[in-house]
Amino acid sequence: METTNTTMVGREVEQAELLAFVMSAAGQALVLRGETGVGKSSLLSHAVAMAEQAGHTVVRAAGVEAESELPYAGLHQILHPLLANVEGLDDGSRAVLEAVFGGVRSDPPSVMTLGIAVLNLLSLATAERSLLLVLDDGQWLDDSSADVCGFVGRRLVGGPVKLLVAIRTDIASRFDTAALPELPVAALSDEDAARLLDRRYPNLGTHVRRTVLEQAQGNPLALLEMPAHLAGRPGEATLEDFGPHGASMPRRLQQLFGARIAALDESVRAELLMGALDGAGTPSDSDTVAGARYRMRDADQAVAAGLLDIEPTTCEFVFRHPLVRSAIVRMATPNQRRAAHRTLAQVHREHLERRATHLAAATVDPDEEVAGILEAAAESATRRGGALAAVAWLTRAAELSENHGERSRRLADAAFVAGHAARLGQAHRLVRSDLAPGSTESPASVLAYAYQALYQDGDVRSTHRQVAAAIVKLRDGGPAGCDEVRARLMILLLAISQYAGDRATWERTHGLLASMSDLVTEPERMYSAVWSDVTRHGADWAGPVEQATTNLPDLEPWEVGRLAVAAYHLDILNQYRPYLRRNVDRELKTGAVASGMIMLHLVMLDQMAVGEWDGAEETGQRVLELAKEHGYDLFTAQSQAYLAQLAALRGQSGRARDLQAEADAWARPRGLGFLTQVADSAGAIAALNSGDYEVAYLYAIGITSPGTFQPYAYQASRTLLDLVEAARHTGRIDQARAHALAARDAGLPDVSPRLALITYGALAMTAESEQEAAEMFARVESHPDAERFPFELARIRLAHGIRVRHVQGRAAARQYLVRATEAFERLGAAGWAERARAEVRTTGAVPRASTLNLTSLTWQERRIADLAAAGLTNKEIGQRLHLSPRTVSSHLYRIFPKLGVTTRAALRDALSRTVEV
Repeated sequence: METTNTTMVGREVEQAELLAFVMSAAGQALVLRGETGVGKSSLLSHAVAMAEQAGHTVVRAAGVEAESELPYAGLHQILHPLLANVEGLDDGSRAVLEAVFGGVRSDPPSVMTLGIAVLNLLSLATAERSLLLVLDDGQWLDDSSADVCGFVGRRLVGGPVKLLVAIRTDIASRFDTAALPELPVAALSDEDAARLLDRRYPNLGTHVRRTVLEQAQGNPLALLEMPAHLAGRPGEATLEDFGPHGASMPRRLQQLFGARIAALDESVRAELLMGALDGAGTPSDSDTVAGARYRMRDADQAVAAGLLDIEPTTCEFVFRHPLVRSAIVRMATPNQRRAAHRTLAQVHREHLERRATHLAAATVDPDEEVAGILEAAAESATRRGGALAAVAWLTRAAELSENHGERSRRLADAAFVAGHAARLGQAHRLVRSDLAPGSTESPASVLAYAYQALYQDGDVRSTHRQVAAAIVKLRDGGPAGCDEVRARLMILLLAISQYAGDRATWERTHGLLASMSDLVTEPERMYSAVWSDVTRHGADWAGPVEQATTNLPDLEPWEVGRLAVAAYHLDILNQYRPYLRRNVDRELKTGAVASGMIMLHLVMLDQMAVGEWDGAEETGQRVLELAKEHGYDLFTAQSQAYLAQLAALRGQSGRARDLQAEADAWARPRGLGFLTQVADSAGAIAALNSGDYEVAYLYAIGITSPGTFQPYAYQASRTLLDLVEAARHTGRIDQARAHALAARDAGLPDVSPRLALITYGALAMTAESEQEAAEMFARVESHPDAERFPFELARIRLAHGIRVRHVQGRAAARQYLVRATEAFERLGAAGWAERARAEVRTTGAVPRASTLNLTSLTWQERRIADLAAAGLTNKEIGQRLHLSPRTVSSHLYRIFPKLGVTTRAALRDALSRTVEV
C-alpha cells in the first residue's frame, strides 16, 4: 500500500473494489495479483481494517516459500485459529481435518471431502459474525492447501465468509487455475508515485528524485527503499545504483536489500539466514504455527538497517518484506546454507517433516540414516494426502541411499506414489527437459514437441506459450512455405486453449488471432468462436457447421474431427456421427491414434445425448483402453470424466465418484479446465441422482455462479438444469429463477436445440405463474428436437408433472409423470426412475418395471431378483442357489440398473405391481 503514516496515496479504484468486497452480504473470493512490491500486502491490511471496523472476524495467514513443500501447512495456518475456538463441528468433518493435520491415522481425503469439511467449519465460525480470511503471498502456499482454498473459494456464494488472497505475477501457483475472481494491482500512476515519494522524502534532491521516479516505475516498495539506499553516498545517483540495465524489479529490490545485508555482522546474517530458510518472521494469527518456526534472536542490527521489523503483539522479529528473505538466501554460500539447514534440522528434531525438509537440503553424500528419515517423512505425507511431497522425499532418499538395493526400492516407492497421484507425466517431462524447444528452435519442432506434451502429459501452460511464440515468429517474417505449419500450430493452439478452458488463456489466444489479420482462415475463426464460448459466440456458427455436413466425404479425417467438435458444442453432433463411425477404425489402424480417439470421444458424447447409454459405455471403455495402451494420459482422464458423467446418469453413484476423482486429480493441477468442468458436472449429476442436493449445488456453482454463465466455461450452459434443480431443492428459489432468466437473456435458445430445450425447461420449473409454466413447458413439448434429448425431456416432464399435481391435482399430472417414468426406465436412469415412480404412486397409479426391462434379465438374474424382493439376504440367496454372497451382490449390481431401481423395496414394487394410468 502506498501510505505515509496513515494516509493512503492513490489506489482509489482498488479501495472501492475492496470496500464493495468486504461490505457485500454475499460470500465470495477475490485474488489480488501484482508484481512484487506493488502494494498487495498493504491493500490486504486496508481490507482487514475495514472488516474489523465492520465487526467481522478476521483470520490472517501468509504463504512461506520454506513451507511450500509441506502438505497442508498453509491450510493449517489458516484454520488453526478457527479449530481452536469453534465448537459443535460434526465428528465426520473433524476426523477429516485431523487426518490431514496429522492428528489421526486415516486414508487421505479427496479435495472434495476436505473442502466440504472446511466449509462446515467456516459455517460454524460465522454463526455470530461474518468472517474474512486473508492470505498473503499465496504463490508460496503448498499445493494441497491451495487446491482446497480454490475449492472452498468457488463455493462461498450465499454465506458470510470471504476469502482474500494476494499473489505475485512472476511466480506460478495453483491459484493461477483456481478460477477465482481477480483484481489486478498495477504500479502507481506517475502523479501518485511522485506524491508518495515527496511525502516520505520531502527534502530529496532534484536529481535523486528524478532518478528514483524513473527507476521505480511506480513500484511503491522501490519508491520507499531506493532513497534510503542512496542516503549518505557520495556523488549523484546513477542508474547502476539500482542494478544492471534491464533487470527485473524483484532483482533490483533484492540488490538494494543485499547492500544492507552485506553490512551486517556475520552472526546477524547467520541468524537471518536460519529465519529465512525456516519461514520465520512471517506474521500469523496462529500461535501454534508461529511457534513451529525458528525464532530469530539478537537481530536488532537488522531492524536498524530496515531489514526486519518487530511485531507489536509478540515482540518477535519479522522480515520487512519477502524479498529480504530471498536476498538473504541468495547471498549465502552453499556451505552456509547447508550449515543453517543442519542446525534447523536439529531444532526441529521432534517435527518429522520439517526435519526431513532441512536434512534433504543439508546432506550431500550418501547417508542411510538421513535417507530413512526422508522415507518416514514421505510415509507421513502420503498418509495425509501429500503425494507430491512424498515423491520428492522418496526421490531424495534414493539419491542418499548407501546401496543399490535401497536406492531401487525407494525409487520404486516414489513411482508407486506418483502413479496413484497421476503424476507419471512428471517423469517423462524430466527425461525430455533437455529437448524442450527454446527460442532458437523451429516452429516445426515446437509443433512436434507440443503435440506430445499435450496428449501425453496434459501440459497446456508451457505448450500454449511455446506454440503462441512459434506462431508470432511465423507472423513476423517466418521462412517461405510455412503455411501448413502455421495452420497446424493455429489449430493446436485452439485445442490447447479449449483444454485449458479458462478466460486468460482464451483471451491470449483471441488476441493473437486478432493480430494475424488476413492470415486467419474462416474455419479457424469458427473454431475460435465455438470451441471457446458457445454461449456468447455460438449462435452465428450453427448454420455453417450444419452446412458443412454436405462436404464431409471431400474432407480429411482430421478436418471432420474439428468440425465435429464444433458440432458437439452446438448439439448437432448426430449429423456427424455416421461419418465418424465409418472412419474411426481406419484412423486407428493407420496409426492416427489421436485422431481416432478424438472421434471415439465424439461418438460417445452423441450416444450419451440421444440415450444410447449401453453403446456409450462400450465406446468409452474402448477409448479408455486405447489411451492407456498408448500412454495418452490426457485422453485417459478425458475418458474417465465422460464415463463418470455416464455412471452418474445411470445412478451408479459409487463408480461415478471414483471415476470423477481420478479424472479431477489428474486434470486440476494441470489447469485442464475442460476436464475439471466435466468432473464437476459428473459430481453434480451423481448428487442429484442420490438426492444430495446441497452437494449437487456446491458442484454446480463450482462451474458457474447462479445468474451468470462463466465466460469460456463450456459446461456453464450445459449444466443449466443441474444448477436450477439443486437450487430449488435446497430452498434457493431466487437463485434458481435468476439462473433460468439469465439463460433466456443470454439467448441460449438461439444457440442450440438442447440449450433451447433446457432453457424453456428451467423457465417452466421456476415460473412465477402457472400460465408462464404452461407456456414454457409447451415450448419444450413442441420443440422439433425434443425427443432427441430424452434424458433432459424426461427431467422436465417429471418436474412439470410434480408442479401440475400440486396445482391441478393427481389426474392432470399423471400423464407427464408416467411418460417421465417410462423414459427413465428405457434409459436405465435408476435413481431418476425410482423418484418418478414414487411420484406416479402419489397420483393413484401403481408403477411396475416395464416388460422390456423384465425380459432383459437373465434366468439367473430373475431368480435372484425374485428372492431379493421376497426379503432374503445375500447370504440366504447364496445358500439357496449355491452361490457366494459376493456373486449375489454382483448380480444385484447389474439387476438394479436394468429395472431402474436402487433399493430392495423398489425392486419388490417393480416385480409385483402394474402401471394403471
